[in-house]
Amino acid sequence: MTTEPAPQLSPDSSPAAAPVFGTVAAASVMAECLSVQSQVHPRSALARCFGRSPLSEDSRSWYLGTLGELDAATRLESLDEGWAVLHSVPIGTRGSDIDHVVVGAAGVFTINTKLHEGARIWVGSRRLLVNGQKTDHLRNTRYEIERTRKLLSTAAGIDVPVRGAIVIVGAKEITIREQPEDVAVLAAPQLLRWLKKQKPLLNPAKLTAVTAVVRDEATWSSQPQPLVDAQRFSELRREVESARRIRMLWGGVLLVAILSVGVPFAVDLYTRVFGS
Repeated sequence: MTTEPAPQLSPDSSPAAAPVFGTVAAASVMAECLSVQSQVHPRSALARCFGRSPLSEDSRSWYLGTLGELDAATRLESLDEGWAVLHSVPIGTRGSDIDHVVVGAAGVFTINTKLHEGARIWVGSRRLLVNGQKTDHLRNTRYEIERTRKLLSTAAGIDVPVRGAIVIVGAKEITIREQPEDVAVLAAPQLLRWLKKQKPLLNPAKLTAVTAVVRDEATWSSQPQPLVDAQRFSELRREVESARRIRMLWGGVLLVAILSVGVPFAVDLYTRVFGS
């Protein structure tokens, strides 16, 4: 996999300088998560003691979305030099972005990541259900594919093949009744193998040209990239995980307490009913 080198900061450079285009995974959702979370009142000492999550109901969805995109980004890092990967690619003028854009000899792929922790996913040719509820995942991904195809084909001056995948992270079960013809629905561990088995469609010259167009920020949108405090998100993630461990600890303490009271009570009841 080829990626752009990280920018080198001079001694007087601002640490808030915009990153190289497409190099920060989950940039948009992470920025939104931190923005929403900044409005949340800090937890009290008692709340921390009992492991209450620092996330609000509103920031939690953005937080989970960030984790999903980071999961896919980590997997995509394993692609070799024949591939190029960009993250959080803005498209249009309304703040939309594509989670990941992958370029290889097989063409261009838009990757739409969805974290559905513990959910049951059902996939048909025209529908994708999460715990029995309809979603817009397929429709949105199809729209994303078509927009990307038009943008890249216009910029490159050739017909650029674009396909898309919805990558499900954290689901308990994924049932594929019928795989959609134009969108692949994959569990996260299947992503790399699916990409690598696609048939080559671009010769080396076309691949070089298409990759250059994909890497050109001007191809996509005039909207500025969001400035993301990745360190702050890492701190938030540690707080969330710490709170989760504390809740688990209290759960264990409660279980032991119930058992310590319940077992003697059960023995006493058995003795009273059936005798010693």
